[in-house]
Amino acid sequence: MTKEAKQHFIGIDVGTGSARAGVFDEGGQLVASAKRPIKTFRPAPDHVEQSSDDIWAAVCSSVKQALADSGVQSTTVAGLGFDATCSLVLLDADNRPLTVSSTGIDDHNIIVWMDHRAADQADRINRTRHRVLNYVGGRISPEMETPKLLWLKENLPDSYHRAGQFLDLTDFLTWRATGDLARSVCTVTCKWTYLAHEKAWDPSYFEQIGLNELAEEGFARIGQSIVEAGSALGGGVTPDAASELGLAPGTPVGAGLIDAHVHVAAATPNLA
Repeated sequence: MTKEAKQHFIGIDVGTGSARAGVFDEGGQLVASAKRPIKTFRPAPDHVEQSSDDIWAAVCSSVKQALADSGVQSTTVAGLGFDATCSLVLLDADNRPLTVSSTGIDDHNIIVWMDHRAADQADRINRTRHRVLNYVGGRISPEMETPKLLWLKENLPDSYHRAGQFLDLTDFLTWRATGDLARSVCTVTCKWTYLAHEKAWDPSYFEQIGLNELAEEGFARIGQSIVEAGSALGGGVTPDAASELGLAPGTPVGAGLIDAHVHVAAATPNLA
């Protein structure tokens, strides 16, 4: 009788400056890790942009390197999880990168979390005193996603109207891995004004702040399927993503988290 192979798990942390992958054993011990840098573009004051293609390439390279260094066989990887910054990703109707930039470069399709181009839009939203603000600390920040969406509508209307999907970076990564557009309840509640306790978006908020199209579309571009963090997505890693990541097709992928929330949970045992 052969001894059953031990299972392993891969965690991927995408920060502002790099993507990092770790291979862990069943006991949670780190076996090997690798990281790759991420490019950042600053075309104007308060504008900070990145590329989803660049980030995905960094993720794939770091996973492959971590696996190679660990000596672990991809067939023993029992699960994959992502966390990332709360950055806004734009894809067009064909799921290709769509510009968020004054440069017009489609590869620059991410507004990074610390981008403050939407400060005026955030101030105007806060003056509405809409009830959803009670669940984001009383005031919305320009680092959250609805002010950034309003900025896009007012300043880059072609991108806003042509966008097929607006995604938090974590949800982009799980979609890229699995083809499943489900959003994590963590991302949409913390940064998009989804009301998790009601399991619903509030259409009146979007109508009042000037993003009425999103409500009229039934929230198809920002998330109709909202799932608990860690929920298994789709059929796991797609064949194409498996080839890019160096993993077996079908490897389970869990709905992700915003990076700051992962760090808080890890440091606070009763939240973990």
